Amino acid sequence: MTKKKDIPIEESILTIDVGTQSVRAVIIDLNGEIQHIVKTPLEPYFSNQPGWAEQEAEYFWKKLCYTTKKLIRSMSISKEAIKGVTITTQRNTVINIDKNGNPIRPAIVWMDDRRAKIEKWPSFFTKSILKIINLQDAIEYTISECESNWIRQNQPDIWSNTYKYLFLSGYLTYKLTGEYVDSTGNIVGYVPFDYKTQEWAKSSDMKWKMFPMDRSILPSLVKPTELLGYISKKVSKETGIPSGLPVIASAADKACEILGSGCLSPETACLSYGTSSIIGTASKKYVEVIPFFPPYPSAVPDEYHTEIIIRRGFWMVSWFKREFGHKEEMIARRRGVQPEELFDELVSEIDPGSIGLILQPYWSPGVKIPGQEAKGAIIGFGEIHTRAHLYRAILEGLVYALKDGAIRTEKKNKVKIEKLRVAGGGSQSDIVMQLTSDIFDLPAERPHTFETSALGSAIDAAVGLKYYPDFESAVKGMVRINDVFEPIPVNRDIYKELFEQVYLKMYGKLKSLYIKIGKITEYPAFWQEKRSRK
Repeated sequence: MTKKKDIPIEESILTIDVGTQSVRAVIIDLNGEIQHIVKTPLEPYFSNQPGWAEQEAEYFWKKLCYTTKKLIRSMSISKEAIKGVTITTQRNTVINIDKNGNPIRPAIVWMDDRRAKIEKWPSFFTKSILKIINLQDAIEYTISECESNWIRQNQPDIWSNTYKYLFLSGYLTYKLTGEYVDSTGNIVGYVPFDYKTQEWAKSSDMKWKMFPMDRSILPSLVKPTELLGYISKKVSKETGIPSGLPVIASAADKACEILGSGCLSPETACLSYGTSSIIGTASKKYVEVIPFFPPYPSAVPDEYHTEIIIRRGFWMVSWFKREFGHKEEMIARRRGVQPEELFDELVSEIDPGSIGLILQPYWSPGVKIPGQEAKGAIIGFGEIHTRAHLYRAILEGLVYALKDGAIRTEKKNKVKIEKLRVAGGGSQSDIVMQLTSDIFDLPAERPHTFETSALGSAIDAAVGLKYYPDFESAVKGMVRINDVFEPIPVNRDIYKELFEQVYLKMYGKLKSLYIKIGKITEYPAFWQEKRSRK
């Protein structure tokens, strides 16, 4: 087995991480240390219709080129030290390409809320069967969520002229290599993909009826660690990346976060505190935490990761800052510090449990858990509560929801979660880390770098380029833990009672009211269906 001391530290990987909020170009050495990073903010989307979220595909490419050029110009190491390139991106952002390789409509970003119509399939007979096994709503929801169904129904000329239908990862791989190829680790979305075999579905699979399309418009697939192509001289001029470098397949950002946090088995769960908040576990087995909803491909070839997602996770923190945090924003500018420091000070003054203020973070519900009718809720208000209590209640509510997801995950994996690795923007806060440990009653570990998505992608490249013989040695050599937060007993006890006696009962008690709100106001499901018919 290769030892860490045998790895030449001057040899490095260039990882490109195209997220929702920014593009990052990162030089990571073979000891997992970030040698240089350049971050360029992104405008996540524009909206020409209520609920739409789109962005020009070329915008992503131009921002990538700008970022990598800036990195190459400013980095302190020699370009010859870069031995490979890898890319990880946001998931389920889709792009239609013509025969010349040009986008023919804006990319539909993963936050888009438009809905397709339910057409001739499922038939009446199929619907009857699906209803019996409690799958009709989930199948019809999935069909209506599918971006290609909406394009085919509403923009038939665009669909008929689509030569390739790609995720953002596949589009940027094409721009980098000239090849229509993608990693199995990036296939997360509404396409005819068999998540168990991690291949395009067989022709008999009902997904081809759910998402009608010709097999030829989909890219070829390789596994993480395998070769996607090479950087050409033309691309080198556009990006600044040395020509001839191999581009190695990795996986989507959340899968890479799990790997970059050092999670290789379900005993260690990864919490991702990003725009969406997620609890995920690595698994060698195919396990459906929510029945009939598949685990996603891992950044480790032929493996999986389970996932329960709170779609508007740490977006809610941004919402709070925008709506209630003007004072801290102004003070932060005067002091020359980040606003997050002041928000941590704000919430540190509030006792655990927020004096009974409990938040249920279903600002953007799912289809099964919770159901489509779910909405956000905050209960327990009294005259004593301030905006600081609300801020802490947001954080606590997110962690309650993720703990609920952890319990479901443990039951399905049949493996007890023993510790947590915490990634994403929220992991930078000591308050959030301690609160997480207290609510879960588990050690919460913070990896040595905040850039766990980029690190996971670099680990794929390091294994693919044979610098490490396997993922166990690569994780041992490239991932370290900086901080460990242990549960504080008095806090843990308060949270245990609030979680079990209040939080877990909220959804069941409020569900009927959510349904009535939906019927009266047409929000959200009724409103979305009405909008899709316009």
